[in-house]
Amino acid sequence: MTTIDTNPNVMTLTNVFRVDPSHCDELVALLTTATTDTIADLPGFVSANIHRSDDNSTVVNYAQWTSRTDYQAMLENPAVQPHLQEAAEVAESFDPIIATVVHSTSRT
Repeated sequence: MTTIDTNPNVMTLTNVFRVDPSHCDELVALLTTATTDTIADLPGFVSANIHRSDDNSTVVNYAQWTSRTDYQAMLENPAVQPHLQEAAEVAESFDPIIATVVHSTSRT
């Protein structure tokens, strides 16, 4: 299970993909496969969560990495490139945001 931590040493990526609703499930499958089959085994990977909007027009990837360097290395990894290209072709647009978690509340 993912833990959202305010540790400043963890880099957080929130990538918002806009997608034609008829391609939403395809994009979710692509991102899920890329993460489980390739990305999760790379150095610095902490976690990833894929979210689908109720109207199927938006997919959000919330992922955490131990550093920007590890995240950048993933983007440049030849094994990841085909997955990134496929997702970019299915999505109408995407907007990656790199951030630091400054607050997290949960009920235990």
